Amino acid sequence: MVNLNKNKIFPLVICGGTGTRLWPLSRKSLPKQFLECNPKNKISFIQETFLRLKNINNVQEPILICNEEHRFIVAEQMREINVEPKSIILEPFGRNTAPAIALGIINAMQFDQDPLVLVLPADHLIKNPDKFNAIINKGIKYALNNQIVTFGIPPKYPETGFGYIEAEEPLDKLDIKGVKIKKFIEKPDKKTAEKLLQNEKYTWNSGIFLTKAKFVLQQYNLFEPELLSICKKCIKESSVDLDFLRISKENFEKCPDIPFDIAIMEKTEFGMVLPLDVEWSDVGSWDALFKISEKDLNGNTLTGNVLSEKIKNCYLRSENKLLVGVDIEDLIVVETSDAVLVTKKGSSQKVKNLVDLMKIKNFPEATTHRKIYRPWGSYISLSSSKGWQVKRINVNPGASLSLQKHNYRTEHWVVVNGKALVEIEKEKSILSENESTYIPLGFKHRLSNPGKSPLILIEVQSGEYLGEDDIVRFDDKYGRDNLSE
Repeated sequence: MVNLNKNKIFPLVICGGTGTRLWPLSRKSLPKQFLECNPKNKISFIQETFLRLKNINNVQEPILICNEEHRFIVAEQMREINVEPKSIILEPFGRNTAPAIALGIINAMQFDQDPLVLVLPADHLIKNPDKFNAIINKGIKYALNNQIVTFGIPPKYPETGFGYIEAEEPLDKLDIKGVKIKKFIEKPDKKTAEKLLQNEKYTWNSGIFLTKAKFVLQQYNLFEPELLSICKKCIKESSVDLDFLRISKENFEKCPDIPFDIAIMEKTEFGMVLPLDVEWSDVGSWDALFKISEKDLNGNTLTGNVLSEKIKNCYLRSENKLLVGVDIEDLIVVETSDAVLVTKKGSSQKVKNLVDLMKIKNFPEATTHRKIYRPWGSYISLSSSKGWQVKRINVNPGASLSLQKHNYRTEHWVVVNGKALVEIEKEKSILSENESTYIPLGFKHRLSNPGKSPLILIEVQSGEYLGEDDIVRFDDKYGRDNLSE
């Protein structure tokens, strides 16, 4: 499609959310937006969110807004696809999409006087990216004409987990044009959803928006002036921390917790909707994932180390152990290294309630994977008991841990792959495979990978306290303090 738009388009990628309905795969420590959306090419949802924009005119490098906890994951996943973001804005805590979008737009205007801004959730799956790009390009003319454009998904079934948009007239999926928005509808009950399915005025709310920066800030100033004032102050008083723009916690906590739909879209007279029929899914539950997955002749999706006999319409997924299914039907079973989910098809929306219960009961599996990501690599807790713990540590090529000491534990390191540069009380040595060292209690030490391949070692900790907060940092290339991050 030929488009004469000369305005720069800044993708504003919203990376928040924990995706608890996809537990045990998606958790607070590694939500679904950072998981693989396509195992065949090892691309995550957030990576695919930007990569699919390649045929949209004048697209710039993205501005990403994420939780402070996930900052190094975001930076690493962008590095993996050779993308250098304009900004990675760190929220100290979640305040919903209205503040997040305001922060991103104010930041975008530091790079261009009045760009177009394309707001994108980071965790959606779109199977027809070419058509997606073509429809986004069609939305540009409306955005340039001072409209806040959103993109509605023509519903395929009576979904009760989505909000809906009512247009003033029926939408044509073939002749794509913008229609003025009449109103937004909160998640309906099943009977209402079935009724909405029969009327082409209604679409699912995708959460994707396209607008001119200055114009939408005028709408913020009209409907949420206090929120806008706080966000301007947050950006003005932000600090640059390595690759990140760190927002003041003191300022940001004053922001109201409100979605963009309620803050702006339900109040503005300038809302426009275009139909986005692109094989879209928010992958919001295991049932949703099952619907879009490839299936065998018996209606099953089998992923990972799975063996089955006489099963029908099942989703079986193994991340580690052998998963065996016999004579079962309409089940969803998901295995990870530390948890197993078993639920009936149609019930996976209830998983979130169980995660909330696990949090109340202080189950660490509710929020944390055994594999924990760090800016230098990752580690996996293999086994533990009172007074000892065993970890598998993976250090990326050229990366290093902080210079640190522990007040309550000693450590043994055994190299199993690669080479390790070890510093203990200013003495440095190189360890190769099958070589080991010992770090006494209270000794300053640092572990680095000087090679071009991953360094893998086994760490055995022993001591009266083995918590991750027993780290006193003296020097860290990633700008971290004494807290475990």
